[in-house]
Amino acid sequence: MQRMIPTQLKMVMFDWDGTLMDSTARIVSSFQHAMRELGLPVLPPEPIMDIIGLGLPEACLALYPDLDAERVKTLGVTYQSFYFGRDPTPMRLYDGAEDLLADLAARGFWLSVATGKSRRGLNEVLESTGLGRYFFATRCAEETLSKPDPLMLRELMFEANAEPERCLMVGDTQFDLDMARHANVPSVGVTHGAHGSEALAASAPLALVDDLHALAEWLHPFESMRD
Repeated sequence: MQRMIPTQLKMVMFDWDGTLMDSTARIVSSFQHAMRELGLPVLPPEPIMDIIGLGLPEACLALYPDLDAERVKTLGVTYQSFYFGRDPTPMRLYDGAEDLLADLAARGFWLSVATGKSRRGLNEVLESTGLGRYFFATRCAEETLSKPDPLMLRELMFEANAEPERCLMVGDTQFDLDMARHANVPSVGVTHGAHGSEALAASAPLALVDDLHALAEWLHPFESMRD
């Protein structure tokens, strides 16, 4: 059934990797380095991109379903050691990210982050980019349940005292949009990240946009209903 597009929103919830930050190449590269170091079959980029958005243990197990729990943990730790310092692959904010957040904050919307990143990883990028000041709350997979479970969105809505129909989830993966669907939250898919438009469309978002400038334009008519 087609969702009705709300005219007022209280909170906009953002994924991070692949949505606000162009970090897909670093994630893929760090996983491939970890695979080599551990003697695992090195996977091509596509299956690694497919698991972006999951919590780290869930992502490792999705890549190698036959690994035992100890090897899954080792893969995750090794991946993080590359991602946080040994992998030189650059990351950058997508064009228009700060302008979008600044505009939404100035218009009175609550802003939050729902991400599969670790708390360490999210805190580092919020500090290094200076964007932390725009978000009243954030959730990481290690603190709750991994996408596509809706728990992290429900926790954010509870903090904001916001009803699902007055919220919006913005993400670049099916995990983001399915999480929103499970929480009865409308969503918008951004196609510049890890999953393509066909995969995103299957999760029934209100809209698909190609970049953050298009997202800003799509959000322009909305009014804030912040308390």
